[in-house]
Amino acid sequence: MAEYLHPGVYTEEYDSGAVPMQGVSTSTAGFIGLAERGTVVGAPQFVTSFADYKRIYGGYLSDARYGDARFLPYAVEQFFLNGGSRAYIMRVAPDDAKASAGDLGVLHAEAANPGEWGNRIKITAVPSSKAKTQVFSATGADLTVKNPDGFNAGDVVELFDGSKKAYATVKSVMDKTVTLEAAPTVDVADKSIVTQKYIRTCEITVTVKIDDTEETFADVSLNPFAANYIGIRAEKSEIVSFSVKAAGAASAPAPSPSPDKGKDGKDGKDSKPAPAPASGGANPSPIAQLGGNDAAVSVTLSGGSDGSTGKITPDVYVGADNGPGKRTGLQAFIENNNVSIMAIPGVTDPTVQSTLIAFCENKTSCFAILDIPIDKKKVDEISAFRDMYDSTYAAIYHPWLEMLDPLLKRTAYFPPSGAMAGIYARVDTDRGVHKAPANETVSGCTGLSCNYNDAEQDILNPIGVNLIRAFTGRGIRVWGARTLSSNGLWKYINVRRLFIYVEQSIKNNTNWVVFEPNSEVLWSRVTRTIQSFLATCWRDGALAGTAPEQAYFVECGPTTMTQDDIDNGRLICNIGIAPVKPAEFVIFRITQKTASE
Repeated sequence: MAEYLHPGVYTEEYDSGAVPMQGVSTSTAGFIGLAERGTVVGAPQFVTSFADYKRIYGGYLSDARYGDARFLPYAVEQFFLNGGSRAYIMRVAPDDAKASAGDLGVLHAEAANPGEWGNRIKITAVPSSKAKTQVFSATGADLTVKNPDGFNAGDVVELFDGSKKAYATVKSVMDKTVTLEAAPTVDVADKSIVTQKYIRTCEITVTVKIDDTEETFADVSLNPFAANYIGIRAEKSEIVSFSVKAAGAASAPAPSPSPDKGKDGKDGKDSKPAPAPASGGANPSPIAQLGGNDAAVSVTLSGGSDGSTGKITPDVYVGADNGPGKRTGLQAFIENNNVSIMAIPGVTDPTVQSTLIAFCENKTSCFAILDIPIDKKKVDEISAFRDMYDSTYAAIYHPWLEMLDPLLKRTAYFPPSGAMAGIYARVDTDRGVHKAPANETVSGCTGLSCNYNDAEQDILNPIGVNLIRAFTGRGIRVWGARTLSSNGLWKYINVRRLFIYVEQSIKNNTNWVVFEPNSEVLWSRVTRTIQSFLATCWRDGALAGTAPEQAYFVECGPTTMTQDDIDNGRLICNIGIAPVKPAEFVIFRITQKTASE
């Protein structure tokens, strides 16, 4: 409580009304699959367009090399084509995939992640300098300079006496005194206004190029303990990583033994070995350490491999939970709370699909979109495949979509999950999550791998197989809106996704309640806060009923909590909502009417 110690007028603020709630996004998708490049360990990467995807993960994948595992880039493209705007991507790779690598003298370079893509990386290093000045006097290893700016401990410096050059390492810098590790072997002191003598730092400027992408790291050092050490300056590179080899290390390329390991071949942060002196005496210039002589040196990385992509196993997609920052595959989405739609395009292995369903059920904030194998066309085959699953957090679609393959320059068939994720996002944005993602056209689709008629859908629709069908004059449309649940209360996709939306919105917007006094005042505020949010949902058409009391209820108080609950710090609030159901069967009953009636 405030202290009142002297007479006067006091003003105080307090919160008593409902706290505004903002609904969570339901249109962000998460995709998992093989890609040309991109990290395979850590957090999924966020993209807002297919151009973003190509910049980070590369382009389309060929059928000859990747087979049935090639569909990730196409699914992402179809997601954005059909109305999606936000996605997180997690690349997976076989265990035997390797990163490209190469050496420039003592400098070891390695592609940022595994794959043959790294074999196109070319690295060029040229001499550079970040500081140069005149030396007024020299006393042993102490040099009094005109301008010490840019000189730092650990810098390799070049000393020029007008005819000869020598190299040394800076020990310390204080005021205008630069102290070297040892007294210089050349006389560089000169107080003349015009002099050829100087001391300058010796760095390199490294250019990394692959295709049309180029990164430049100017004035970097080979000293692991320098602030401008190339290994540190290039940490955020999406193309390559650098390290300086320890003295006596072999100069042959040493590809990473496994994807996304540290630059020293171990998990975790890279070690920082001391730079190895190259031939030519102590303190050689950086370009000399790289094998050059006052000229550019370059190397093209090699040894990268995509691994045995044709024999990729389910555990690669499922991934491993190795702790924060080290998760792979599906497990990398454990820490991601933004994704609400998930797909592993074209992967129809039951182990992978059942794991994806279980993941969504455990998170309670995601909905899975599944594909059926393209070769399953008969009704009994499709029914048998669908019968493996029973979940309110998943839906399955068939047949596959005929769309343009930009790589082949002709049409090909693709799994529908990518396009369906885009349609989910489009409907959520245009109408709301309460609208069933059905009776919607599939953009970019020119045909289907198999056409089904009404009689066949009479069998497949009741068991939860959502067909995509071609209608004369109406294009190709999604013609189903059911989950894979056997529970009639949860048979519609929009009902489950509406509950995800409501539950996550309430969860994310009521953290202010924790540790508040568990009293009538709090109960009233919680009730009003949730009622205001649900009233908005009702006005938007997400809830059924002609009045708010028919659409929802919120109870929080003595009727929902016992004294034992209160004593144990529990606040219990009961919430009920009446979701709208889609008009799946539209029936017009028509009879004859005579003129006299």
